[in-house]
Amino acid sequence: MFEANCGPVVIVAPHPDDETLGAGGFLLRAIESGTPVHWLIVTGISVEQGWAQEKVERREREISAVADAYGFTGVHRLNLPSAKLETLPMGELVSAFGAVVKSIEPATLLVPHRGDAHSDHHVVYEAAIACSKWFRYPSVNWIMAYETISETDAGLFSSDPFLPNLYVDISSQLEKKLRITSMFGDEIGDFPFPRSLEAVNALAKVRGATSGYAAAEAFMLLRGRT
Repeated sequence: MFEANCGPVVIVAPHPDDETLGAGGFLLRAIESGTPVHWLIVTGISVEQGWAQEKVERREREISAVADAYGFTGVHRLNLPSAKLETLPMGELVSAFGAVVKSIEPATLLVPHRGDAHSDHHVVYEAAIACSKWFRYPSVNWIMAYETISETDAGLFSSDPFLPNLYVDISSQLEKKLRITSMFGDEIGDFPFPRSLEAVNALAKVRGATSGYAAAEAFMLLRGRT
């Protein structure tokens, strides 16, 4: 029932790579089924913010390559300052998110988990979830929180744990997910670094073992309606 109603999809990524680490297999599966999938990248980096020109240019190449590899219907970039989202008025963030959601009218909204360690993830969750009210954004039927390895597992918030209640079989998509993950260059390290190909693969296997698949991604279904 869920897959028949899952699109269009908007994946909200605080930073490029969050979407792939948390939901890359789901996104590939949706795209393979003909579902329109949009990538909303919240933060950006620039020389004006103190980033090296070479790093900025490399990030641009990575985003372009990843978008092509997925075949996203659209890529939407807010270019807000990375690691500084908590300094921005929440009303402005909700307005920016809302404009994208209203322009796409997605059925499914994928958001980071509220308990993630990174402050940007906390803020993005709060702003994105404000765009899930059915009476303001009536297209949104499914709201799911994804887990981001190195952030969700590092949150250590006992009062706000990641408790998955939806598992998606990504057995056929795992190899491509890993290939796309490798496109993020210096964001990906050697095992046992959490954002390593071995760790991403291991998490998919563990989630698969939990749900009866060879590989899976886990989500918290926050709301679903048909």
